[in-house]
Amino acid sequence: MMLSAGAALAQTGSAPSAVVAATPQDLPDDGLHYSLGFGAFVAPKYAGASDSHVIPAPLFGVRYDRFFLGTVPDANVPFGIGAYLDRDNAIRVGVALSADLVKPRKSSDDARLTGMPDIERTAHATVFASYNLAWLSVVSSATQDIGGKDQGATATLDVLGKYRPTEQLTFTAGPGVTWGSSQYNQTFYGVTAADSASSGLAQYTPGSGLAAVRFSVGAMYQLDKDWTLGARIGATRLPGDVGDSPIVEKKNQMTYGVFTNYNF
Repeated sequence: MMLSAGAALAQTGSAPSAVVAATPQDLPDDGLHYSLGFGAFVAPKYAGASDSHVIPAPLFGVRYDRFFLGTVPDANVPFGIGAYLDRDNAIRVGVALSADLVKPRKSSDDARLTGMPDIERTAHATVFASYNLAWLSVVSSATQDIGGKDQGATATLDVLGKYRPTEQLTFTAGPGVTWGSSQYNQTFYGVTAADSASSGLAQYTPGSGLAAVRFSVGAMYQLDKDWTLGARIGATRLPGDVGDSPIVEKKNQMTYGVFTNYNF
């Protein structure tokens, strides 16, 4: 099982969901496999922020047969537990349960959020599917808040082209989108009457719709059979009603970072 720093970053509270898409890797045999790694990423302080910060990202994964614990590249899940329902050479389908490792947003993240409530951590249920060829990966997922913290539902779709100039080096690039339910968009981009009174921001109700449109570029280098180095950069646009939120300072968001992992 190879960890994906993209997945670890995709769902952090400091970046729009799946701002840097994960790249599914070849699954090893049905034995017990582990991966350990670490990455460092620069991402917006919150979805829509103009300022960025550095996010340390420890990476961990365990897989046995069709079951997994840790980073789930096929689902853009940074840390979860679940199982593959189907995993042939090209198509993978599975389910996962996960939880936010940190609060997705705190009022202390930025002066613009003063008076706004924190977005509390919650648990998520995810169904995912991917289609993988030597030169292409299509990754999709649907996620629902099951912890009752008003994070609603999201659906993501990413299409990544792959190019291998050598056996060790792989480049990826491609677009992606995230759709958010009305509850998700309200929690992350809306301003209620009470929020408006306490923050001074205009009341705002975005409704359901596109929450992010993005393009990512990545590179992975296989040092040997165990060690991998990687880098990834993603550009995200907060479109439509989401981008017009008074919470959003900057509609165009950049995220980038490097990582390494060891497989055994």
